[in-house]
Amino acid sequence: MQTMVRAIVRPEKTDEVLAALMDAGFPAVTKFNVAGRGKQRGIKIGEIQYDEIPKVMLICVVDDKDKEFVLKTIMESARTGSKGAFGDGKIFVSPVEEMYTISSGVKES
Repeated sequence: MQTMVRAIVRPEKTDEVLAALMDAGFPAVTKFNVAGRGKQRGIKIGEIQYDEIPKVMLICVVDDKDKEFVLKTIMESARTGSKGAFGDGKIFVSPVEEMYTISSGVKES
């Protein structure tokens, strides 16, 4: 079985996360620039309220046996400081029911 891991991280941590995944043997990643807000409902700097904060979404599909290792790799490389900070991001994990290669039409297992 396969698992899809979607990580929303700070833009300044993206290269570090991608390098950590590559070094760990997981080079296949899709990257999106996204904007949104979490529980904090944005951020206020001075008198200006920013409702949406820029983030990067990284998506990878891994074997179930590798899921915990990939999650740990992402968390350690995306965390700011030793204990992390508010706004470091989120990781969403979901099962992949089916997967196909477009060029060949072959269903992958």
